[in-house]
Amino acid sequence: MGADGLYNALVFSHIVLFAVWLGGDIGVFILGQHFRKRHYPLETRLHFLRLLVLNDMGPRTAWALMVPVSVSMIAVSWAPLPAWLVALSWGVGLSWLALVWGAYLNAETPLAAQLRTIEFWLKLALTLAFAALTAAGPAGWLDLPAWLALKAGLFTAIFAVAIMIDVSYTPVGPLLKRLISQGSSDETEIPLLRAMNRTRLWVLGLYALLIVIGAVGVFKPAL
Repeated sequence: MGADGLYNALVFSHIVLFAVWLGGDIGVFILGQHFRKRHYPLETRLHFLRLLVLNDMGPRTAWALMVPVSVSMIAVSWAPLPAWLVALSWGVGLSWLALVWGAYLNAETPLAAQLRTIEFWLKLALTLAFAALTAAGPAGWLDLPAWLALKAGLFTAIFAVAIMIDVSYTPVGPLLKRLISQGSSDETEIPLLRAMNRTRLWVLGLYALLIVIGAVGVFKPAL
């Protein structure tokens, strides 16, 4: 496969991953809406929640793979990234994927908690890495096109917002366990809803960033 063929394959993969990411997140949002409705039996709502977690694996998978695909696209067409950096991006992306699926498959175990902690620190490291990539262009050592540097900056913001989702979601787990053990009442439902609403603000911000980053990739604005 020549350079053009490789680039086209990467672009296609990038589009598919973006569709899975944003489309899957819409499904997560809808299932979350139904979980909130107290007129459903609690068991039905918990079934919605289990489907939400499963559906969320699509966006999580796409996000992890978006890292090496994006770095590879830059290396093929926009900047002469060293081969070791591209290889590192694939190692990081696949390791992140293993963490995500390992936590899902070992749900509610100490191992899952450990894997999620490692993933959290990995996302912090990737936030710094993409911030450095943003700073490297267009006037930096990579001399990236301005629109591509903007995409890198937006991707950095996505990582930062996702970290805030993790932080704001922390109280949800204990409150959900309280709901399951004590049943539905104002005392168990209202604190849980408030915690979920705080998380939702960051989630909506993430959706907005995804839409903007998609538009920048298509229109390539001159800055």
